[in-house]
Amino acid sequence: MDEFKPTALAIEAPFFGKNVQSMLKLGRAQGAAIAAALYRDIPVHEYAPLKIKMAITGSGAASKEQVARMLQRFLNLSEQDMSLQLDATDGLAAAYCHFLQLNKPFSSSKKTSWKAFAQQNSHRVKGL
Repeated sequence: MDEFKPTALAIEAPFFGKNVQSMLKLGRAQGAAIAAALYRDIPVHEYAPLKIKMAITGSGAASKEQVARMLQRFLNLSEQDMSLQLDATDGLAAAYCHFLQLNKPFSSSKKTSWKAFAQQNSHRVKGL
């Protein structure tokens, strides 16, 4: 983080897996990354695996290979540029999912009414 100076951390939310030991190790790594970001006042954005897959492929049931292929297309990466390790692709997918969320001004976890939306965006709505 000190070297690349990110402005945000996008991370995949923990999920229940079959291998408890792998889950514990992943949770520790995620915790260390989140703690490092928070220590540097970098905002943390957590995305469920389903949301990441949906954002990248349009299907929550997509395989890691499908996600990797779509990222390769979207980012115009060659076969050599793509990591052979699909777990590294998961990190890129979380980052790209976050990028897509930033560019969707109407996507928000905070639910409001259409009236509140119109009032907050009166410059976009004619007749208000």
